[in-house]
Amino acid sequence: MADEEDNEDDEEEDGEGQDDSPEPEPRLFTLTEAERARQDLEPFLVEAMDCRKKLSGLENDLSAVSARIMMMGGVIVPYEKLAALRVQHQQLAASLKTALSRILETGCLIKDLEVGLLDFPAVIDNEDVYLCWKLGEDRIRFYHRQDEGFAGRKPIDPRDTGSGDIVQ
Repeated sequence: MADEEDNEDDEEEDGEGQDDSPEPEPRLFTLTEAERARQDLEPFLVEAMDCRKKLSGLENDLSAVSARIMMMGGVIVPYEKLAALRVQHQQLAASLKTALSRILETGCLIKDLEVGLLDFPAVIDNEDVYLCWKLGEDRIRFYHRQDEGFAGRKPIDPRDTGSGDIVQ
């Protein structure tokens, strides 16, 4: 029994949990699958972005109240207001977590929540790439190698430079 406890302690110290199974292979998307997923996920992305923005504002409000209390060396704490802010914060955090989970469970990657940038793992010409989409684009038009970022985006179809891009 003591040996079992020692083994459990060793696993915790090593940072390994009970599950030794390898991580699953990332899902690979075809362009059609990625486009379908993009359409399904867009509302969740918008919700996550909105929640993140509101959470940031709430955190600023909570920090301001905390700073005011500390600077005044004791002040009547607006408990009702703080409680309401905390409840709102918890609700937004839960909504954000749900929206992010919904996106990530598809195998899609969230690259930038501020601008709404999603990547879909794929293979083009036997090379691992990301099909890349940014909120506001009407469809997935670009990809980049996995070791490149947004700046390395190339059109999937060389004749399709996307809206507003100029062929050079």
